[in-house]
Amino acid sequence: MVWRLVFFWTLDVGGWGFSLTTAMNFSYYVGWLFFRAVYRFYFRWRVYNPERVPLRGSVILASNHASFIDPPLVGAGLHRKINYLARESLFRFPIVGRVLHSWSAVPVDRDGGGAAGLKTILDRLLDGGGIILFPEGTRTKDGNLQPARSGIGLTVIKSDAVVVPVRVFGTFQAYGRHMRFPRPRPIAVKYGEPLRFEVLRFEAKNCSKARLRQIYQQVADEIMAAIVRLEPHEDKAAFP
Repeated sequence: MVWRLVFFWTLDVGGWGFSLTTAMNFSYYVGWLFFRAVYRFYFRWRVYNPERVPLRGSVILASNHASFIDPPLVGAGLHRKINYLARESLFRFPIVGRVLHSWSAVPVDRDGGGAAGLKTILDRLLDGGGIILFPEGTRTKDGNLQPARSGIGLTVIKSDAVVVPVRVFGTFQAYGRHMRFPRPRPIAVKYGEPLRFEVLRFEAKNCSKARLRQIYQQVADEIMAAIVRLEPHEDKAAFP
């Protein structure tokens, strides 16, 4: 049985004070605290502009992808529950599968897609959830950003969720795909301004199939361009 709890807490993270109320199940909350501790003390993490992500309502967090530590990094920087994608084969292991179910993880096939996975993602967004997607589709092999694939464009157009571009820094140096074990390198995550795509969503309702494919790729490219523009420092609305 998974306990449903409402937590009230005040946290001090990297010199920033947060006081808020949020709802997480017990398993997710424990994992959230664990990853925050690991990122803070082992990787000396920094979190920039998390206030740009709405605490409630459907949201797609679109991030670059350099390491296995990226998904929990993106989620741990936020004070709300996020739905993660997990390879469906992991659900076959009793303990791992139980934890993933308790975290409301979305099972996907080896390529990260599939009709069933897409339907589950859209259902979670329709229910007001948040989900992490990677426009590049896979981890970078050399640490450089990769071109976006059209799959995220399809998901964006078929949902009404806001899209928050996210960029992770340093995770390739900390635990790239060429490494066997994580290294204590500084890492950071930054959240960009939300994107809405109302015009393209409206056009997609009545356009041709050829144009629809173009829209999917256009959305993916615009998201990736927004990710590229993010830099590892806090953005301020006013000086100083």
